[in-house]
Amino acid sequence: MAFTGKYEIESQENYDEFLKRIGIPDDVIEKGRDFKIITEVVQNGNDFSWTQKYPTTSMNNNFTIGKECEMQTMAGKQFKATVTMEDGKISVRFPNYHHTAEISGGKLIERSTASGEKGSVTLTRTSKRI
Repeated sequence: MAFTGKYEIESQENYDEFLKRIGIPDDVIEKGRDFKIITEVVQNGNDFSWTQKYPTTSMNNNFTIGKECEMQTMAGKQFKATVTMEDGKISVRFPNYHHTAEISGGKLIERSTASGEKGSVTLTRTSKRI
Protein backbone atom coordinates (compact mmCIF):
# COMPACT_ATOMS: atom_id res chain seq x y z
CA MET A 1 0.00 0.00 0.00
CA ALA A 2 1.02 3.63 -0.36
CA PHE A 3 2.37 4.16 3.17
CA THR A 4 4.04 0.79 3.76
CA GLY A 5 7.79 1.17 4.17
CA LYS A 6 10.70 2.14 6.37
CA TYR A 7 11.70 5.81 6.49
CA GLU A 8 14.57 7.79 8.03
CA ILE A 9 14.16 11.44 8.94
CA GLU A 10 16.18 13.73 6.71
CA SER A 11 14.90 17.17 7.73
CA GLN A 12 12.61 18.93 10.16
CA GLU A 13 11.38 22.50 10.50
CA ASN A 14 10.24 24.27 13.69
CA TYR A 15 11.38 21.39 15.93
CA ASP A 16 12.29 23.43 19.04
CA GLU A 17 9.35 25.83 18.88
CA PHE A 18 6.78 23.08 18.33
CA LEU A 19 8.04 20.81 21.13
CA LYS A 20 8.20 23.71 23.58
CA ARG A 21 4.63 24.63 22.63
CA ILE A 22 3.35 21.13 23.49
CA GLY A 23 5.21 21.04 26.81
CA ILE A 24 8.26 18.87 26.11
CA PRO A 25 11.09 19.74 28.57
CA ASP A 26 14.15 21.58 27.19
CA ASP A 27 16.55 18.73 28.06
CA VAL A 28 14.45 16.25 26.08
CA ILE A 29 14.25 18.67 23.14
CA GLU A 30 18.03 19.06 23.20
CA LYS A 31 18.67 15.30 23.31
CA GLY A 32 16.26 14.58 20.46
CA ARG A 33 17.21 17.35 18.06
CA ASP A 34 19.67 15.28 16.00
CA PHE A 35 18.12 11.82 16.38
CA LYS A 36 17.74 9.94 13.12
CA ILE A 37 14.20 8.77 13.79
CA ILE A 38 13.19 5.65 11.89
CA THR A 39 9.51 5.31 11.03
CA GLU A 40 8.13 1.94 9.98
CA VAL A 41 4.64 1.78 8.52
CA VAL A 42 2.68 -1.33 7.63
CA GLN A 43 -0.57 -0.64 5.82
CA ASN A 44 -3.08 -3.38 5.07
CA GLY A 45 -6.09 -1.66 3.51
CA ASN A 46 -7.40 0.66 6.24
CA ASP A 47 -5.38 -1.01 9.02
CA PHE A 48 -2.05 0.55 10.02
CA SER A 49 0.85 -0.18 12.31
CA TRP A 50 2.92 3.00 12.73
CA THR A 51 6.18 2.72 14.68
CA GLN A 52 8.72 5.45 15.37
CA LYS A 53 12.09 4.27 16.64
CA TYR A 54 14.34 6.55 18.65
CA PRO A 55 17.83 5.65 19.95
CA THR A 56 16.52 4.80 23.43
CA THR A 57 12.84 3.94 22.90
CA SER A 58 10.10 3.40 20.36
CA MET A 59 6.46 4.36 20.00
CA ASN A 60 3.85 2.24 18.20
CA ASN A 61 0.31 3.16 17.24
CA ASN A 62 -2.03 0.65 15.61
CA PHE A 63 -5.18 2.05 14.06
CA THR A 64 -7.93 1.53 11.51
CA ILE A 65 -9.07 4.47 9.42
CA GLY A 66 -12.44 5.75 10.68
CA LYS A 67 -12.44 3.76 13.96
CA GLU A 68 -11.67 5.06 17.45
CA CYS A 69 -8.49 3.59 18.92
CA GLU A 70 -5.99 3.98 21.75
CA MET A 71 -2.94 6.01 20.71
CA GLN A 72 0.22 7.39 22.31
CA THR A 73 1.64 10.92 22.09
CA MET A 74 5.30 11.93 21.60
CA ALA A 75 5.43 12.35 25.37
CA GLY A 76 4.13 8.80 25.96
CA LYS A 77 0.60 9.73 27.10
CA GLN A 78 -2.29 7.45 26.09
CA PHE A 79 -5.44 8.91 24.52
CA LYS A 80 -8.35 7.91 22.28
CA ALA A 81 -8.67 9.21 18.73
CA THR A 82 -10.14 8.44 15.33
CA VAL A 83 -7.73 8.58 12.40
CA THR A 84 -9.17 9.73 9.09
CA MET A 85 -7.87 9.74 5.53
CA GLU A 86 -8.73 12.18 2.78
CA ASP A 87 -7.03 12.48 -0.60
CA GLY A 88 -4.29 10.08 0.55
CA LYS A 89 -3.47 12.12 3.67
CA ILE A 90 -3.82 10.64 7.16
CA SER A 91 -5.15 13.02 9.80
CA VAL A 92 -5.54 12.68 13.57
CA ARG A 93 -6.18 15.07 16.47
CA PHE A 94 -3.71 14.52 19.33
CA PRO A 95 -4.45 16.19 22.71
CA ASN A 96 -2.16 19.21 22.05
CA TYR A 97 -1.79 19.19 18.28
CA HIS A 98 -3.18 18.06 14.93
CA HIS A 99 -1.07 15.58 12.94
CA THR A 100 -1.13 14.74 9.23
CA ALA A 101 1.00 12.37 7.17
CA GLU A 102 1.25 11.80 3.45
CA ILE A 103 3.55 10.30 0.85
CA SER A 104 4.81 12.92 -1.60
CA GLY A 105 7.57 12.31 -4.13
CA GLY A 106 8.28 8.96 -2.45
CA LYS A 107 8.93 10.66 0.89
CA LEU A 108 6.94 10.58 4.13
CA ILE A 109 5.85 14.12 5.01
CA GLU A 110 4.50 14.58 8.54
CA ARG A 111 3.07 17.85 9.81
CA SER A 112 2.08 18.48 13.42
CA THR A 113 0.38 21.79 14.22
CA ALA A 114 -0.09 23.15 17.74
CA SER A 115 -2.34 26.18 18.18
CA GLY A 116 -2.72 28.46 21.17
CA GLU A 117 -2.72 32.02 22.45
CA LYS A 118 0.64 32.67 20.78
CA GLY A 119 -0.68 31.53 17.39
CA SER A 120 0.12 28.23 15.71
CA VAL A 121 3.39 26.48 14.96
CA THR A 122 3.85 23.53 12.60
CA LEU A 123 6.57 20.93 12.91
CA THR A 124 7.29 19.49 9.46
CA ARG A 125 9.31 16.28 9.23
CA THR A 126 10.46 14.86 5.91
CA SER A 127 11.67 11.26 5.87
CA LYS A 128 13.25 9.33 3.00
CA ARG A 129 12.43 5.73 2.22
CA ILE A 130 15.25 3.36 3.24
